[in-house]
Amino acid sequence: MNKKVERNYLEISYLKDLKDSSILSDHYSINLVKPVDFQLNKFFYKNIGKSHHWVDRLVWGEKQWLDYVSDQKVKTYVLKDKDELAGYFELIFHKDKNEVEIAYLGLLEEYQNKKLGSYLLSAAIRNSFKEKPKRVWVHTCSLDHKNALNNYIARGMKVFKTETIVI
Repeated sequence: MNKKVERNYLEISYLKDLKDSSILSDHYSINLVKPVDFQLNKFFYKNIGKSHHWVDRLVWGEKQWLDYVSDQKVKTYVLKDKDELAGYFELIFHKDKNEVEIAYLGLLEEYQNKKLGSYLLSAAIRNSFKEKPKRVWVHTCSLDHKNALNNYIARGMKVFKTETIVI
């Protein structure tokens, strides 16, 4: 069965353009995963992605996961509710183009629709600009959470490309 999917690419070029969303409660924290732990990335990818057709990495073995998260250009941040995992984002630093890609960003189902997505995205953008890139970009599609595109736009990102793909 073929399905048409709308994909939007968005970018933000200056940290000053970020329409920040602050933390709702002090029991939430976002931290860089150090040392890297591919099991965390795999856990989030599978559990968040199951609702949004994230399938590319489902075939990855442990070596592929470890190679990916160990790459110097990849950084993973985890959102916690006290000690409980709530969400994550992965940043990829494309030094050759001097830009940062927000590769994956999402919340576990029980943490969705609580305004945490805007907080998580704000943190992803802020952390991306620590590398002083000329832009931070992301792509989202109609299979992602219903609020994803609006969240990116509300944080100050602008659509620079739209396409329809068939999967």
